[in-house]
Amino acid sequence: MSSQPDHSYAPTTPQPAATPEALRAAVAQVAPGSLAAFDAERAEAVQQARAEVSAAPLRSFTRQWAVNVAIARHPARAARLRELEALIAETDDLVQAREAAAEVGRILDAAFAEAGVKRGDA
Repeated sequence: MSSQPDHSYAPTTPQPAATPEALRAAVAQVAPGSLAAFDAERAEAVQQARAEVSAAPLRSFTRQWAVNVAIARHPARAARLRELEALIAETDDLVQAREAAAEVGRILDAAFAEAGVKRGDA
């Protein structure tokens, strides 16, 4: 399996601020097909935050979408991630699956770093 270093993926836009408004604008630009999911998840996070009287659901929503945008703003990296996920789902070769999973991990590490999110916090 050929492994591309993450630095070779050129972003189409800068990473936006981690605010719902900035993230929504970025989603509209880099993944317009995800706007409905963004809006639905945002509404759900707002409702949950009100019910719990806590900002935690909104923080979680914002971190998750910051990482999603960090992936989507690199079209080649996003395509590679989808390719690796499909490979992992279809392969019976344990070595190939492990190599693919390791590459997925590197892609996610880079996306979390770009989004300013500590892994495990999203």
